[in-house]
Amino acid sequence: MMNLGHFQPKLFKIMFKEGYSKEQFLKDINAGVVVGIIALPLSIALAIASGVKPEQGLYTAIVAGFLISFFSGSRVQIGGPTGAFVVVLSQIVAQYGYDGLAVAGIMAGIILILMGFLGMGTIIKYIPYPVTVGFTTGIALVIFSGQIKDFLGIRAEGLPSEFHEKIYFYINNLHNINYSAAVIGLIAILIIIFFPKVNKKIPGSLVAVIVTTLLVKYMNIPVETIGSNFGEVPNTLRLPSVPSVDLATVKNLIQPAISIAILAGIESLLSAVVSDGMIGGKHNSNMELVGQGIANIVSPIFGGIPATGAIARTATNIKNGGRTPVAGIVHAITLMLIMLFFGKFSAMIPMATLAAILIVVSYNMSELAYFIKLFKSPKSDVSVLITTFLLTVFIDLTVAIEIGMVLSAFLFMKRMADVTGGNFVTDEFIGEENDSLFDKSEIPKGIEVYEIQGAFFFGAADKFTEILSDINYAPEVLILRMREVSVIDATGLRALEHLVKKCQHQDTALVLSGVKAGLIGYLKKSGIFDLIGEEKIFSDYDISLDFAKDMINKQVKLKLS
Repeated sequence: MMNLGHFQPKLFKIMFKEGYSKEQFLKDINAGVVVGIIALPLSIALAIASGVKPEQGLYTAIVAGFLISFFSGSRVQIGGPTGAFVVVLSQIVAQYGYDGLAVAGIMAGIILILMGFLGMGTIIKYIPYPVTVGFTTGIALVIFSGQIKDFLGIRAEGLPSEFHEKIYFYINNLHNINYSAAVIGLIAILIIIFFPKVNKKIPGSLVAVIVTTLLVKYMNIPVETIGSNFGEVPNTLRLPSVPSVDLATVKNLIQPAISIAILAGIESLLSAVVSDGMIGGKHNSNMELVGQGIANIVSPIFGGIPATGAIARTATNIKNGGRTPVAGIVHAITLMLIMLFFGKFSAMIPMATLAAILIVVSYNMSELAYFIKLFKSPKSDVSVLITTFLLTVFIDLTVAIEIGMVLSAFLFMKRMADVTGGNFVTDEFIGEENDSLFDKSEIPKGIEVYEIQGAFFFGAADKFTEILSDINYAPEVLILRMREVSVIDATGLRALEHLVKKCQHQDTALVLSGVKAGLIGYLKKSGIFDLIGEEKIFSDYDISLDFAKDMINKQVKLKLS
């Protein structure tokens, strides 16, 4: 039965069990305000990149950001729109419109809650590192490619969605570059990069927005702004409403919803793991998924888009003293107040500035150093990395993750099969469980000893069968040593059953040695235990060898008599 006590948000635990000090409250307020200011331009930029209106990024950061912190399984998680979603969300919006995206987000939220209650929070962390780096770097490149148009102020309609088509589009429109926009974008990037060297407390992205907006406004620089592209930005939250789509569309949105749920789960749990390392804490992965699910169900109802934990904003929260979910709640409230009182000024922000912010975001999320470093890994890991990266860029993120996972699984099985082996005893064989040496001369004629080394699973069972088939005579006793076998699956059991029947057919007595207690249950359930006979299954090699010798001696006496 599910233990609901395991699904307690960190906020409740801190408030009602650990206690909450005034000093920490002040630190959380400071951190929340700083992160809220940073989240303002990011939320707008990510919304536009995702194919929705600027204010919908703010709705997401406010509503989902609040709920993620309130229900989070992490102490310091900051939630909102993230770059990881841009590729998937823009594709959904292009095909199904915002209502389709909203429904997909709600469906993803339900999936996330189910994942949490099913305990899948501990499983997601087993996604191979080359897969996560491959699709993260791929997403970063796709985001970067989508910002070149606004960064250079290219005056041309119809930016394609495919990566290679975008590159072709840019090459054909080099003559349409607005150099004023390019200068504004370059100034924004330089401010974002270098301002932290002057003052680390004030976000460089905010300074870039203010400086470039003032330059464009008071110098009448001819560049596109949020207002010229999207009109005025509302300074109030949207009233809740449930999106409506037909059943056929809902069916088509199942796959995108799964993609959103998987991405949200991966991104939020990666962020939680990173933050644990920074504060020495421990998050509740399943509660984190439930919290993400709740936020993604509610966010679209208020006009928002899917959200997840944001690593960069979470790290900023920690660096500014945030240590409880209160900081995340303050971050959401800060954003709401900014929108209420200063939202209308957002329309003056240059599009080139937002593009510059996302270019920096794409570079930071690309993990370029890790991507390059992975090329020094085994070739199998490099192949997974490149495959996932290329599929993300040129095909589809969902396909990239699916094929990356499958390829990783096959390569892992091959590695396991390579290290799993077996051999017949030689003169140099190290035998007893206490690793003392023995000579093959101790093994009488008519007895063969074969040792399985490693996991006995479907990837290695075929090798086991092939080696045993090479026996060119039928020994009177075959001792199968299993002291190094800790895992056995259905295919391994089937191979073992095949060996039992083969031995019975050729009148060879099969004896098992060194069988671990954990494997006995599987042998009994499969019926192999009874087929072999309890008297022929031992935990100690010496005893099994003595038993085999006795069998040989008895057979000799029977022949002599």
